[in-house]
Amino acid sequence: MIKQRKVPLRVCIGCQEKKPKKELVRIVRTPEGTIAYDDTGKKPGRGAYICPLQSCLMKAQKGKRLERNLEQPVPPEIIEELNAKFKIEPEVEGC
Repeated sequence: MIKQRKVPLRVCIGCQEKKPKKELVRIVRTPEGTIAYDDTGKKPGRGAYICPLQSCLMKAQKGKRLERNLEQPVPPEIIEELNAKFKIEPEVEGC
């Protein structure tokens, strides 16, 4: 009998849905205090997970969830950079 591994789940700060960690993008506040896009998922610091959709980013920004999770105000330049990297998708149920 093969033992199945658990799939790590994280909650998207935009749509508040639990999804596999690999489907989400990590945004990290480094120990130096800078906020960056974590493409590896292993950078040191406080992280927040979000779906790679602009609609989720807008929901997180509107509810100030990104600032609350990273415990620091997020500059507008970072939001614009993330917005450019995320996919534009029509509103989908749940996201």
